[in-house]
Amino acid sequence: MFGLFKKKSEIEKLQEDYSSMLSKAHKVSHSNRTEADKLMAEAEEIAKKIDALKNKSGN
Repeated sequence: MFGLFKKKSEIEKLQEDYSSMLSKAHKVSHSNRTEADKLMAEAEEIAKKIDALKNKSGN
């Protein structure tokens, strides 16, 4: 119950962004492949940031 107002860590925020980006890329891929590729590239950049933060924190 007390975790209800807990602030999200930067990793959690990035993971949400990553998930959102992949979802958008999938939806757009049916109509605009170039835009989907851009979104996938952005998602990969977010994934790299997540990995860097995980390695930095030792998790």
